[in-house]
Amino acid sequence: MRFISMPTTLDWYMKHIFPFQRNLLKAVRPIANRVAPFELPTDSYFANIRNLFEKLEGVDDLMEDPYTTSVRLVTNPEKMVLRETQRAFVYFSLHGLTVDSVIVNRLLPPEVKDTWFSEWHMSQESVLREIEDYFAPVPVRRVPLFAREVLGKQRLQELARVLYHDEDPAAVTRTEKPYTFGKSDGVYEIRLILPFAAKGEVGLFKKGDELVVEIGTLRRRELCPWKSKNIVFV
Repeated sequence: MRFISMPTTLDWYMKHIFPFQRNLLKAVRPIANRVAPFELPTDSYFANIRNLFEKLEGVDDLMEDPYTTSVRLVTNPEKMVLRETQRAFVYFSLHGLTVDSVIVNRLLPPEVKDTWFSEWHMSQESVLREIEDYFAPVPVRRVPLFAREVLGKQRLQELARVLYHDEDPAAVTRTEKPYTFGKSDGVYEIRLILPFAAKGEVGLFKKGDELVVEIGTLRRRELCPWKSKNIVFV
């Protein structure tokens, strides 16, 4: 997930910090290298950063195109794991990636009827209902707990048959962008799909020419596409 934010973070650094930092070090390097106990980075260091930035340019557009890139979250029917999956969903949505399915793994098969597992069955069904409510309309796929570990080509093919049946695993199943800008009745809007985020967790403010969106501890900075300060978060 760190790679997803890397193009955005690097873009912000190149626009706001890189030119100033490069020019400053160029000016002070001859003097500083004589008195400092360590040598300051040479200009080739900054040239390499520029080269990396140019190589990554366009990656964020590619990843945010739902017809090209999608995310499939894998979770287990357990409360703590579900919370982590929710956080992952928020993270991907905030960075504009479309989650096209949630895969619930390691479900107890219905043929396991031993009374020792009855409470486990009920717990899993309860969490499953939460998952389907939370992530709707994102499709939820179910995978049973297999009798043996899924290793090797044959086991993976067995998993694929259970998971996708006769469908194409690479097929695009959901193309709704989770993060969009728009204008309605003269009001600028930002639409972010967060089906389970509480109102108090969401923050939106404008800082200079940047628009900052916060969801809990997660933050996304973006150059504001509008001059107006009248922006509504939907």
